[in-house]
Amino acid sequence: MNIPLVSAKYLRYALGMSAAPLKAVRNSEPVGLHDHAIDNLRFIRDTMERAGSFTGVPGWGGVAMGLSAVAAAAVAHIQPTRERWIMAWFVEGLLAFAIGLASMWHKSRQRHQALFSRPGMKFVFSFAPPLLVGALLTYVLWSAGAAQVIPGTWLCLYGTGIITGGAFSVRIIPLMGIQFVLLGSISFFCPPVWSDILLAAGFGGLHILFGLIIARRYGG
Repeated sequence: MNIPLVSAKYLRYALGMSAAPLKAVRNSEPVGLHDHAIDNLRFIRDTMERAGSFTGVPGWGGVAMGLSAVAAAAVAHIQPTRERWIMAWFVEGLLAFAIGLASMWHKSRQRHQALFSRPGMKFVFSFAPPLLVGALLTYVLWSAGAAQVIPGTWLCLYGTGIITGGAFSVRIIPLMGIQFVLLGSISFFCPPVWSDILLAAGFGGLHILFGLIIARRYGG
């Protein structure tokens, strides 16, 4: 027995339906599925990104490092000799390292994450080389009597370390590193008397600003 084909137009007429409701239904379903798929893909992407990123960068620890740097800049500025000036900043470097390490450990412990996870090790091995180069260049520049370019060298190489290490961390970290590099580049063209102001703006101001952002967006 042959069953005649019924056109969609005739079917709508037979059911007493207009074309508009069916068109609306037909168009609404794919849009809903598409939006749902986009949400799922965004969630999967964010999850994979965080799984492969080092999220232990401390926010409040960065604020503490910034405050200590501002205090160090004030102390270094009143030193009578260049030797005491660089010693003041050397002590600040050790203090900032201790604050950073302790705050990273505390944040990782709160999140039940390993501090030296694979992303964490990638961050460390990318962040450390520019700092080691900075320490070496500090000795070379000091011995060569070019102490006036040391602040710019510190800021640029520290920023470079943040950029390279930030490739394995949250997105805002490389942006912070870029600001350090820009500030360090500016310092090369400024009078030496501005050194402590620029160092305070970088190691102090940038750490405080981005530390607050990290603490708010990424916790701790």
